[in-house]
Amino acid sequence: MTSKWVRQVQAQRDYDVEWRFISLRLLNSHLDYDTHFPPEYDASHTGGLRLLRLASRVREEHGRAAVGALYETLGRQIFDSADSAITTDDPAVRGTAAFVEPVLDQLGLDRRLAEALDDTARDAEIQAETDEALSLTGKDVGTPILHFEPPAGVAFFGPVISRLPSDDEAAELWDHVIALARFPGFSELKRSMREQPQLRSFGVADGEVGKQEDWHGGSRRLKK
Repeated sequence: MTSKWVRQVQAQRDYDVEWRFISLRLLNSHLDYDTHFPPEYDASHTGGLRLLRLASRVREEHGRAAVGALYETLGRQIFDSADSAITTDDPAVRGTAAFVEPVLDQLGLDRRLAEALDDTARDAEIQAETDEALSLTGKDVGTPILHFEPPAGVAFFGPVISRLPSDDEAAELWDHVIALARFPGFSELKRSMREQPQLRSFGVADGEVGKQEDWHGGSRRLKK
């Protein structure tokens, strides 16, 4: 949802957006997933790492603009298309060649790029960008992380939003976030009560409002 909002703002403002990598699977590699996380997290985070390997190769061969297009198309297929339930119920599907090859077709990219899904040599680059992101925010954060006005600008975890704002609201919301980010003493603004995201994978259609729930229970680490 945050990435969709960022694209709205980018279309209205003179912004250059670089989509970079952060891997929750690498971030949590020291933890036992069976005891620390809900059952689906291992497959979800592992599938995400495999997709980042693909994105790494796309960036290497086609430049950073191609990463943005890949990320947008993957996000739509996973979270906001008619068959999103398939990848929601079985998140491991996301990291397979069978899933990414049609995405590459949509983008006019060679299917051979899917070979990167198994290329563990790319993990060092992904780890380095993950470490860089956390060096900007501190370690007690998740995704997304936005780095405003780099390299000197501040970075924060979030904003996490559950609905897509209108075009007018998108720019206004962005301005408010930027104002907070520019204040050097600002640290955190948070609540755990959230709506289910306005995405088809959650059963929430455009124009609908997802059911509100306390995100603290069962959706984060089971153990510290």
